[in-house]
Amino acid sequence: MAGSEAAWTAANAGVPVVLHEMRPQVGTFAHKTGKLAEMVCSNSFRSDDDEQNAVGLLHWEMRAAGGLLIEMAARNRLPAGGALAVDREGFADAVTERLRAHPLVTIDEGEITALPADGNWIIATGPLTSGALAESIRAATGADSLAFFDAIAPIVHAESIDMDIAWRQSRYDKGSTETERRAYINCPLTRDEYEAFVDALLDSDRTEFHEGETARYFDGCLPIEVMAARGRDTLRFGPMKPVGLTNAHRPDDKPHAVVQLRRDNALGTLYNIVGFQTKMKYGAQVDVFRMIPGLQAASFARLGGIHRNTFINSPRLLDAQMRLKAQPNIRFAGQITGVEGYVESAAMGLLAARLAVAELQGRTLPPVPPTTAIGALLAHITGGADAATFQPMNVNFGLFPPVEGPAGRKGRKHRYRAYTDRAKADWRDWLARAG
Repeated sequence: MAGSEAAWTAANAGVPVVLHEMRPQVGTFAHKTGKLAEMVCSNSFRSDDDEQNAVGLLHWEMRAAGGLLIEMAARNRLPAGGALAVDREGFADAVTERLRAHPLVTIDEGEITALPADGNWIIATGPLTSGALAESIRAATGADSLAFFDAIAPIVHAESIDMDIAWRQSRYDKGSTETERRAYINCPLTRDEYEAFVDALLDSDRTEFHEGETARYFDGCLPIEVMAARGRDTLRFGPMKPVGLTNAHRPDDKPHAVVQLRRDNALGTLYNIVGFQTKMKYGAQVDVFRMIPGLQAASFARLGGIHRNTFINSPRLLDAQMRLKAQPNIRFAGQITGVEGYVESAAMGLLAARLAVAELQGRTLPPVPPTTAIGALLAHITGGADAATFQPMNVNFGLFPPVEGPAGRKGRKHRYRAYTDRAKADWRDWLARAG
């Protein structure tokens, strides 16, 4: 994500770019193709609400800056209520085609195994950085590798879902069209079915990690069985919450819990189970997930999995220009810097490229306002966070300077609108001054 956005941004500024991509020659646990910007964990860019949501504001800022990925996401958008969900294959194809067609972009398929000593580089290798390059980064920085565990949810063939039990509806009927409001499939569970499901999760056969592994889970992608272990009602107040939904088959019967599936491709033939990241072994996944009413005969296009993600201690290692302090010809961008999420990663690629281009052209950009979503993320990874406890972070309004005056003292709705109004004005001004 970040590398594709960085290459596009730099090339559009008139700077020739060589984009190095090790896939498909060197694969990863999660990727299946050699396409650029391949989505693996989810097919959603999350909320597109740019007035009440920090990630929606980030969408807006990337659009205003001419971001490639947010444009391709819009062109490959799937109905998903208020979320920006995309067709994975169409999105990756579109990004790959645009970059291959750009006259200033050269794509070099091959692995980079060490930090380059000269030239101007942006390292945007993501959480699944190759072992050789990760070791080179560790050697250059003198830092132990930091890591967290990330999980992937399974995908179900739509034709295998029993629609005599399940029904289509987005939570609270969100969406401006009937198609958007029906973008989710819901499977209801009674109390007894929910309790049996939780028991099965807790007793399931799971992937174990090597002794001495110290990486943590990222809270935004907790395996469902880890959530279940935190309390029997955790799932009912999390991904299986039944609120905002009415069973179309039995309107007067309120389910105890609901499993939601979100459309995963343009054809509507694939659906991913929302929030069901898992580290269960494959056989256990099939047995446990088929306990869900409506999924008794589920056919899986992809089962879930878990992998170890690497990121650097950015507050200690990077300067305010996203450059490696020990080797300033190298910038880092994307999830390897400790931002979490597709959109956040792409946004950091966009910004790193703008900073690099300005430096190559002998210009100094004005500081990115920390009142903007992109500026708040930059401030967080380059000094705002405590290096001693640094962990991956999604964009959120807690990273923004507080809103002063009456707006900051009103309710959340008014306060969030004040955050986004201020951010938009400051981002427009920064883009105009940055050129």
